[in-house]
Amino acid sequence: MTANALKHKARKRFGQNFLHDPNIIQRIIQSIAVTDKQHIVEIGPGKGALTEYLVQLCAKLDVIELDRDLIPILEQQFEHCNNFQIHNADALQFDFSVLSQNNKLRLVGNLPYNISTPLIFHLLENISIIHDMHFMLQKEVVERLTACPGTKIYGRLSILVQYLCHAEQLFIVHPGAFSPAPKIDSAIIQLTPRTHTASLVNATLDNLSFVARSAFSQRRKTLRNNLKTILTPEQIMQCDIDPARRAETLNIDEFVKLTNQYAKINSDI
Repeated sequence: MTANALKHKARKRFGQNFLHDPNIIQRIIQSIAVTDKQHIVEIGPGKGALTEYLVQLCAKLDVIELDRDLIPILEQQFEHCNNFQIHNADALQFDFSVLSQNNKLRLVGNLPYNISTPLIFHLLENISIIHDMHFMLQKEVVERLTACPGTKIYGRLSILVQYLCHAEQLFIVHPGAFSPAPKIDSAIIQLTPRTHTASLVNATLDNLSFVARSAFSQRRKTLRNNLKTILTPEQIMQCDIDPARRAETLNIDEFVKLTNQYAKINSDI
C-alpha cells in the first residue's frame, strides 16, 4: 500500500470501511475463484485490498470508484497493469452495459451499506450481461436477500432478487476486519443469475415488485385484504392460491402467478 493510501481517511458520506484483514481477503478471493479468461468489475475498490489480487488473476479488471481522492492512489498502485482500468463514477448511475462485450461480467465489491439495496436493484436491470456477483453487504441485508418463505425477514427484496438469481450467503465478516470498524457484522453473498425461472407473461419486474409490495403491505393480514384493490379473491384462487394465506407463505413461483394474473387483468381493461 502506498504512503498516500495510508494517509487517506475513510469518509462517512461515501460509507467507507476499508477491508484490511488478510485472512478475509484471501477467503473472498478463493470464493470468487477468478480465472485468466474472465472480465471482473470491482465496485468500490477503496485502497485496493481485493484489487491487487484480482488484477493478477483475471483477463481484464475495471474498477468503479466514486471518491476522487482514491483515484490517484489506485492509478499509482496499478500503473504497470495493462489489464486495469479505473472509472471515476457513481455505481448507482453507471451504465454497466458499456463494459460488456462478448463475455459476461463478474461483479465484485465491498458495497457501502447506505446504497447496497438500490445498487443491487440497478445491477439486476443488467442481469443479462452478468455471470455472477460476489458482494460484501450488511449481514441483515444478506439475510433478507437469502430469506426463505415462512420467515419474518422474507419480503419484496427476497422475491425480486431470488426470481432472477440464486442467492447464497457464503460467510460472515466481523467488524474487526475493517478500518474503521463498523458497528455491525457483514456477510459475503453470491448471486448467480438463474437460467430457468417461472416466466412473467406480459408482465415486468416492476409489476412483480408492485404485487409483492402490496402483498406485504401489512404482514399479518391475508392476501384477501392486502391485494383487494388489485385482485379479487376469485382471481387469486384462479392462481391456485388460497386468499386466506399470508404473503410470507408464498414461494417465488406463486408470486409470479399473481403477477401474471394482475398483468392480464390490467391488459384486458
